Amino acid sequence: MGKKKLSRRLFVQQTSRLAIAAPVVGSLSSFAAPSSPKDEGIYIPLRWIDEQEKTNCVGNTWGVPWPKGVLTDTRKLQVNSGTESIPTQSWITGRWPDGSAKWTAHSIPAGTYTNNLVLVQEQKESSSKTLQVSKQQNGWTIDTGVIQITVANSGNVLIPSLLRNNRTIGQHGRLVLQSQQQATAAAHQALTTTSFEGIIEQAQLEQQGPIRAVVKWTGKHKSQQGRSWIPFMVRMYVYAGSDCIRLVHSIVFDGNEQQNFISGIGIRFDVPFDTPAYNRHVRFCGANGGVFAETVQGLTGLRRDAGPNIRSAQIQGSAVPDSNSWPEPIRKGLPYIPQFGDYTLCQPTADGYSIKKRTGEQFGWIQSTAGHRALGTAYLGSPNGGLALGLRHFWQSHPAQIDIRHAHSSVGSITLWMWAPEAPAMDLRFYHDGMGQDSYEKQLAGLDITYEDYEPGFGTAMGIARTSELFCQVLAATPDNETLAQIAKRNEAPPQLLATSAYMKSAAAFAGFWSLPDPDNAAIKQIDEQLDFYFAYYQQQVEQRRWYGFWHFGDVMHSYDTDRHVWKYDVGGFAWDNSELSTDLWLWFYFLRTGRADVYRFAEAMTRHTGEVDVHHLGKFAPLGSRHNVQHWGCSAKQLRISTVANRRMYYYLTADERVGDLMDEQVNAYKTLAQIAPGRKLPKGDVQQVSATANHVNMGFGTDWGSAAAAWLMHWERTGNAKVLMLLRNSMASISAQPKGFFTGGAPMDMDSGKFIIDKTGKLSVSHLSAAFGLPEVCAELIQTFEDKAFENAWLQYCRLYNASAQEQQAELGQALSKLNLAQGHSRLTAYAAQRLQDAALGKRAWQEFYAGGAGIRKPVLQTNKILPPVVMNAIDEAPGVSTNAVAQWGLAAMQCQACAGDVVEEK
Repeated sequence: MGKKKLSRRLFVQQTSRLAIAAPVVGSLSSFAAPSSPKDEGIYIPLRWIDEQEKTNCVGNTWGVPWPKGVLTDTRKLQVNSGTESIPTQSWITGRWPDGSAKWTAHSIPAGTYTNNLVLVQEQKESSSKTLQVSKQQNGWTIDTGVIQITVANSGNVLIPSLLRNNRTIGQHGRLVLQSQQQATAAAHQALTTTSFEGIIEQAQLEQQGPIRAVVKWTGKHKSQQGRSWIPFMVRMYVYAGSDCIRLVHSIVFDGNEQQNFISGIGIRFDVPFDTPAYNRHVRFCGANGGVFAETVQGLTGLRRDAGPNIRSAQIQGSAVPDSNSWPEPIRKGLPYIPQFGDYTLCQPTADGYSIKKRTGEQFGWIQSTAGHRALGTAYLGSPNGGLALGLRHFWQSHPAQIDIRHAHSSVGSITLWMWAPEAPAMDLRFYHDGMGQDSYEKQLAGLDITYEDYEPGFGTAMGIARTSELFCQVLAATPDNETLAQIAKRNEAPPQLLATSAYMKSAAAFAGFWSLPDPDNAAIKQIDEQLDFYFAYYQQQVEQRRWYGFWHFGDVMHSYDTDRHVWKYDVGGFAWDNSELSTDLWLWFYFLRTGRADVYRFAEAMTRHTGEVDVHHLGKFAPLGSRHNVQHWGCSAKQLRISTVANRRMYYYLTADERVGDLMDEQVNAYKTLAQIAPGRKLPKGDVQQVSATANHVNMGFGTDWGSAAAAWLMHWERTGNAKVLMLLRNSMASISAQPKGFFTGGAPMDMDSGKFIIDKTGKLSVSHLSAAFGLPEVCAELIQTFEDKAFENAWLQYCRLYNASAQEQQAELGQALSKLNLAQGHSRLTAYAAQRLQDAALGKRAWQEFYAGGAGIRKPVLQTNKILPPVVMNAIDEAPGVSTNAVAQWGLAAMQCQACAGDVVEEK
């Protein structure tokens, strides 16, 4: 095939002078490194993803990519608003081989900001908003300049006190959990509830900067009877100038799902009172912007009128005038006005909540109101101050609950339950009895009919995790309803600052293996319409199908049943998607392309879910992930391709999220688990893939196995500089390159200490259509960008060129043609990548032919849905003909990556 160089479209002249309103860059035929900002100084445009004219935040952290060799020191980096310098804390989160910054993270204090911020390199002094952290005997004290937080390093209380204006507003912040011995009450056997408190085993001040401090607690929940279980990890984020703390709460299930049923997971704060009951206020926020606002002892609606000043003050949350000024009937009648000290808001499903109240534990509940969706933020306090406690994704992660107790006494409490005690207990048991699949042959037959990989003992919830985000705002007074509604809205969708997509593309973030829209290209514009349609469709399906719940929110379904007009939620391996064929990557690249806030939050929720729930963090399967199934943890295929760091690294580098960093660190030695858990399931006992015949070696495929391990090693080395991990990575790359058939060898035994693969001498060819469907192309692109290893690049480009090539081309280069392969459309992006690296226009055109041919993908995309109405279905729903998540994810990646690599030669279809 003759080669013709693709025309090069230049990046903007200077990355450092990329304007906020820079024209959108279209197809790029090269991932050439942008010119260095050194010449003119650093000037990186930033944007709040919601693009509001003004954004109020309680402190913010974000990541910025850098070209190789540009930045070595973050000390002079500062955010500028155009009129003033903003205090900025900066640190390096990833490095290039030359030691320069690949990614940095930055934090700014609480404040109200415009949407025209830039990151610059300057030495100007900024206003002094700094944190003060003091070491104490039992922990630390953190002063934001607005509130003071005492932090414990042992015991059952994480946060002993929260002060504002020298007044204790909240105290005894602690973790609570309860469980029962069976899922539901059985005949003649009462349910027994056991209460647990979180006990700190280790506390660490992870970051202590002038703008941001991070405290990390780890421990377990312990009962009075001495049982200790359910490990927790909680991080507290505190920013200068803020009255709010952010808590990232993670738990891991380490019980026996047949005997242990969690019936409540929560966090509780006490609120002391020095005001009369009629000056104590309770608030709950609804998703519609509404606020339930009541007082513990009401002075409105009485038979005797308290007067407009008193009524108005109480409704507004202000201090009621001194009782000496009250009308005499109200003053005399006050002892007979009930004090409602207990309130509960329970959201058992995504579609309904109720609020009730009572005067005490010995008395009956009164129904207050009910509604559709609560936003998960509540307030308890007085005109002298109080706590606004909020759980992000409250109704989406049902069942959730908020309890206020003893608000009529000297110390009340507010408990935010991530699993509602009033809902049925958490039931993590496997969903069937095995149906007689007690042999390999029967299990294979089961796989054939329902696509479910079943094996006794594998469908366990042991080690699955869940992370929740909470906010605790320490307020100086009871807020008005509008202010509290704004707080609740911010808790639900926290503002996020990021570099612009145009800048990140120009810096070749994530190897530049993604594209920006090109409104002047009709073919690309057509593709953009289809990309937008698919995302909107999945947004719609999440809502219509109610893909919500504590263990579900963030995931989507795998395949569709057109006969029942439902996704195959109950059919073996066709139910929850569990990252199959890179759904996560499709969404993150689509976000990079569009910069849209709704895309960001969709992808963020998926990253939270797939990294926690779909992965075993404890037990014999740790740290592998579970293949798609009716239950997220139900499949017997425990694989690196699900737990792969490739699905997490984008979110980490964009946000510097420490919890995701922990999850990625878990994967560094995950390859060793393959010595006990075969990477390919449903293999006959004794199959060569099960156990390596060579001592201290583990069998690994070069696709889903090694690609996942390489992603973990690359990420860990970039973050830590760990020399041993770098050795594993480079040796494995070199020994793949040295294989006579390169990536077409398929796999080999790898030395677990050195990372070197045994060189195959049989000349075998082994190719799987899944090898490049779980992040391998993206990982290889970054490895090539990072190390500039020509031998490895040649081996990878050979695979990219020949996978979709003609039989004659494969025969000529490999000695034989490959067997019929699948996912040709998804692999068009490999062809395009080879075209870009080799500057081969003919190869670029072939990539687009493969893309539009739609082999094992989407041949004829549609931009419309069909409405299905009752009584055919229970509720009106929309169907998109021919849509499956596998196909959409691979189509979306191919569409964006073909444009990134060969957009110059695309033709409109």
